[in-house]
Order: sequence, then C-alpha cells, then structure tokens
Amino acid sequence: MKKTAVVITLIMALGILTGCAGNQGLIKPMSTSTRQDVFQDYSAATPIPPGYACLRISSSLKTHLPGIYSEKDIHGTPEYKLLVNIDGQAVQLVGSLREERREPHPLHDPEAGHGMRYHFQTELHLKSGMHKIFISLPFDDVAVNREIDLTAEKCNILLLDPVYRLARDKQRIGFYTHTSFQGGIRGFRMIYNGKNL
Repeated sequence: MKKTAVVITLIMALGILTGCAGNQGLIKPMSTSTRQDVFQDYSAATPIPPGYACLRISSSLKTHLPGIYSEKDIHGTPEYKLLVNIDGQAVQLVGSLREERREPHPLHDPEAGHGMRYHFQTELHLKSGMHKIFISLPFDDVAVNREIDLTAEKCNILLLDPVYRLARDKQRIGFYTHTSFQGGIRGFRMIYNGKNL
C-alpha cells in the first residue's frame, strides 16, 4: 500500500513539474490575485526589514520567432509572459526580448538555432518562512507548484531552468532525446538557493 502511494505521489509531482496538458483549469484561477498583502517589489537600495526576506525569481528561455506557426501564436512577442502566484497574490512578468542565433555545437544544444531569447526577472519582499509558489507559462499550459522556505534578511534566489520538448522534426517513439526550443517548453527545473527543488 505504501509503495502504491509513493508511486502515485511521484507521478503527480512529475506531472506538475513538466506541465501536463490540461493545466488551464489550474492556471486560470491562479492568474487572479485573491490577496494583495503577500509581497511587494523589492529594490536593492531598500534594506530588508527584520522578519522579511527578498526573493529573486529569474528565468532565461528561448522560443521560436513570432508568426512561424500561426498569426495567433504569441511566442516571440511581449505578450508571452511568466505568471507568478505566491500565497494567492499574482503577477505576470513581461520578459526582456532579443533575437538570438546560436550555432550548433558537437554535443547537442537544445537552444541552438534562430529564435527569441526571453529573460524574466523580479525581486520581491515578503515575510520569511514557508510560502506556496505557483509558476506558469499560461500560453504553453506549463505549471509548476512548490513550497519554499524563505530565509529571513537574505536574498533567496529561485532559478527557473527551461526543459524543452522533443524537436518538431525529431519526435520519435523510444529513447531518442533530441530536445529543442523549437518544440516548445514542457516544464521547468527549479533551482532554489543552489539546490534542485
């Protein structure tokens, strides 16, 4: 019985991490704030008050250029945003964009090729201790849900490392693992203060 419970828990955790299809039912309510008192934008010039912490959330990812697959596709445009919800307070981050052409390496590079580079970053002030954090790329139906423990009077760092899907021209059954930004994002690897979450 315990083994079954562990297997089910692992399957559910992997589903959340990789952004299974059908996350829209979870993403939509998380896009709206139910609270306004959880966090506020943090300035490096402002000292962290006792009992509070800084949380820096950062992600660098790549998508295809706009208009490649359809006119309704917002990849490669400023409308492609990162949703952050902490304890019920939500914010949509607009990324800084730049067109990028990266040459292939001898070892496979999932970000090789011509595309759009996004850099998302925010720094927030909130009370130290445990918080529920929800991260999403709503357009891609990607959602990650975790709990983090913020250390008081410190800038805690959460890095969101993209996990790409199989390349569109390389989708095969079996063990073939050629991933590419061209195939889209299927989830995030979350690194909190230097450790995998």
